[in-house]
Amino acid sequence: MRKIIHVDMDAYFAAIEIREDPSLKGKCVIVGGPPNSRGVVSTCSYEARKFGIHSGMPSSQAWRLCPQAVFVQSNFQLYKKTSQVIRDIFYQVTDLVEPMSLDEAYLDVTENKMQEPDSEKLARWIKQEVFQRTRLTCSAGVSYNKFLAKIGSDLNKPDGLTVITQATAQDVLFALPIEKFHGIGKVTAARMKKMGIHNGKDLYQVDLKDMTKLFGKAGFFYYNVVRGIDQREVRSQWDPKSISCETTFQEDIGDLDQLLFRLRKLADRLAARMAQKDIQGQNLVLKLKYDNFKYITRSMPLPLYTNDSETLYKYGEQLLIANWDAKRKIRLLGLGVGKLDCDKDCEQLLLDL
Repeated sequence: MRKIIHVDMDAYFAAIEIREDPSLKGKCVIVGGPPNSRGVVSTCSYEARKFGIHSGMPSSQAWRLCPQAVFVQSNFQLYKKTSQVIRDIFYQVTDLVEPMSLDEAYLDVTENKMQEPDSEKLARWIKQEVFQRTRLTCSAGVSYNKFLAKIGSDLNKPDGLTVITQATAQDVLFALPIEKFHGIGKVTAARMKKMGIHNGKDLYQVDLKDMTKLFGKAGFFYYNVVRGIDQREVRSQWDPKSISCETTFQEDIGDLDQLLFRLRKLADRLAARMAQKDIQGQNLVLKLKYDNFKYITRSMPLPLYTNDSETLYKYGEQLLIANWDAKRKIRLLGLGVGKLDCDKDCEQLLLDL
């Protein structure tokens, strides 16, 4: 049986800004674009979350919800530097570390460098070490698979530690609101609630045939995890699945020629990143976000594996023209490539999301 720890930093960006400026402690701190800009919230303090503010929300909307909030510009260099300190702590415990972002990671401690059989003790040591070296708190979930460890880290935030065993897993999952299940988003959760599925206990009652009929391949995942089954391994290395670049405009663009001009620049950026990593791909993806914040993605296969800028632009142009709606202005334009072909040793890419 595996021993998995999921570590999730508490309000990471905001916590770093408060550490750097203690006068912000106890205030509604929002990290991201200023309220009078077209930016979005990267993260916010727990005080701000009480007003309904969350990551990805337009900064202007966050300001309307909480006009007394303090807006702080993101400092990603500092966040990355601190993240490396935290990862160094993880690697003191095990080499099986799967970073999910700057502020969270899975650790497989079934066998570990400290020769410690008690995974809860290891989680406590990690939490203490992170606080001593960064003055930041984190929450940890400890269990026998990744899904339950992830659920555990989210149960008692901030600065929490939750252990979920085989004996306690069913009680935890049955009581868990359906929207708290990792992998079930807002749209799927709303759909499930209309079907009378409000928590894990309700989900458990749906048989496998109906689950896969209703939700496809994801239904098989839901069926298993509500039963405490998750066979995914902690992967310290993997090949990237996709790579992308995108840009948010200062003003919405309603002119096709301007969009094509921006698309060419994106194709150049994307090609340069792919060439730097010696990566080629064969599936092109276009992303459009409209002025009402709704977005679409469209894709098409390329005739061959490539990282050629002109080829990326040529087929991106076809996608853009085919999906162009002159009645709607564009807020964001993105271009990406999937179905990648790269060396086995190719490192994971951080996507421009």
